[in-house]
Amino acid sequence: MQDYIALRIDANPCSETITDLLAAFLCDVGYESFSPDENGLTAYIQAHAYDENAVTDIIDGFPLETTLSTGIETVKGEDWNEEWEKNYFKPIVIGDECVVHSSFHHNVPAARFDIVIDPKMAFGTGHHSTTSQMMRHILNNELAGKTVIDMGTGTGILAILCKMKGADRVYGVEIDPFAHENAVENAALNNVAVEMICGDASCLACLPLCDCFLANINRNIITHDIAYYASKLKDNGLMFLSGFYESDIPVVIDAASKFGLIYDGYIVDNDWVALRLVKTD
Repeated sequence: MQDYIALRIDANPCSETITDLLAAFLCDVGYESFSPDENGLTAYIQAHAYDENAVTDIIDGFPLETTLSTGIETVKGEDWNEEWEKNYFKPIVIGDECVVHSSFHHNVPAARFDIVIDPKMAFGTGHHSTTSQMMRHILNNELAGKTVIDMGTGTGILAILCKMKGADRVYGVEIDPFAHENAVENAALNNVAVEMICGDASCLACLPLCDCFLANINRNIITHDIAYYASKLKDNGLMFLSGFYESDIPVVIDAASKFGLIYDGYIVDNDWVALRLVKTD
């Protein structure tokens, strides 16, 4: 099982904007999970991918006025669930009709959709604004009988919710083998039939056209791969994109518009957004 590096960054002063920016910059250099708090955040990356120079560049080039200090420790792969339970993953309710929790949680509130996620190192438990926003889009749209593709599925949470919402066929695509394994396990925990595929955007060529396409990744990957995404979406189909800031919307819309994807609104929370796009025929 893959070991991870836990990078601790303390900020003085600290704010949610600061921790969100740190998470965004670290995501761009391979960090997979983030645990923010009132003093900073802890970020996790596979041990073999840790790059001290990349962290130094982020600290030295940080655009906001704050003092940042760092420290690292190794987290053994088999210790991850205990680490997550102690420090981060708490049950949450989304949209007053979906509860997300782990199998080790007790006294979980009742909800229409009950999702069990036992995270390892995969991003996406509903706590981060981008994941919860994507879940709100899913909850607000009719998916019964539809085909859905979830690109960068992480823990599989969005794909699982789509299946619970009545989608006929759901595909989750994840580039990281360890996260893919976790997504497969989480689908089984929830007794839903989701086809989890390990690979990058090139894997989409083997999948059928879908009615709804989801991607909660980051701006750079989305704009780079948007042609692949659009090619798998039916005419008049919906696409939901997240993992970037409100200020990034024009860049994403410009890239999407080249492939027949028309802007149709967005959800915003703490400056993170989830776009809704429609593919024109």
